[in-house]
Amino acid sequence: MKRSFLSIGECMVEMASIADRNYRLGFAGDTFNTAWYMRRLLGGAWDVAYFTAVGDDAISTQMTDFIRNSGIRTVFVRPLPGCTVGLYMIQLDQGERSFSYWRSNSAARKLANDPSLLETALTSASLAYFSGITLAILQPEGRTELLNAISAARRKGVTVAFDPNLRPRLWDTPEMMRQAVMSAAAVSDIILPSHEDEAHFFGDAMPQATASRYAEAGASLVVVKNGPGEIVSLSGGGIGRHDPVRVDSVVDTTAAGDSFNAGFLAGYLDKEDLAPAIKAGADLAAKVISKHGALVD
Repeated sequence: MKRSFLSIGECMVEMASIADRNYRLGFAGDTFNTAWYMRRLLGGAWDVAYFTAVGDDAISTQMTDFIRNSGIRTVFVRPLPGCTVGLYMIQLDQGERSFSYWRSNSAARKLANDPSLLETALTSASLAYFSGITLAILQPEGRTELLNAISAARRKGVTVAFDPNLRPRLWDTPEMMRQAVMSAAAVSDIILPSHEDEAHFFGDAMPQATASRYAEAGASLVVVKNGPGEIVSLSGGGIGRHDPVRVDSVVDTTAAGDSFNAGFLAGYLDKEDLAPAIKAGADLAAKVISKHGALVD
């Protein structure tokens, strides 16, 4: 029987700058990027599915086709009449990216509005994955619905992984973001934060403080990404320190964390050996940031 990885969130139209004010159209988004890489890393014993909502227009159909053609199951991609999908544009400055967004009518903002489908999707998964962006795009009632469904699935044996992926521009206030992220942490087994964000918004002095805070919230495993710095893990009460992969030329940091998450989770799901899984995540992230775009073959 196949095991299933379910990723929950928003896939968007990506307009990536290439040259001379020209842009390349693609499809990407934090939890989708991780699903895309997971499909390439996991063997045939694993199914990869994506849970989201799209519109009923031509670009939504193109997106759904792209997800399906990537080998990711779309049975939980729900089309909503009268809606469309979000769009973002990437600008790069010496490898660092900035974004402009258009997502007010994004169907994904209603992804939790079908509790029955959400329950079916979650209970079919071996591991469910979501992010702080998944939470941020939802209305408060949708956010509560999602977290309740995840908590119920976890009680039934589904492993839950969460990337806080702090994006304050998506929230009314930083405090609302912090409260929602810690509520999500309380229903998660594996948490994959980035220390730079956590230090700024939670005041964590060191990566170990980030790891400890999430462990105290209930996570059994925390892996703290730290850009080019040392990666810190906390599992079973024990702290691990892991060297990053050196990257001589950073071309585009888009999807650095998303690809790390995929490399780590795929390696950990395979053998449950922490250090090699973290190295696999760091290796993949190093490859991704050495090229343009979120999705790198």
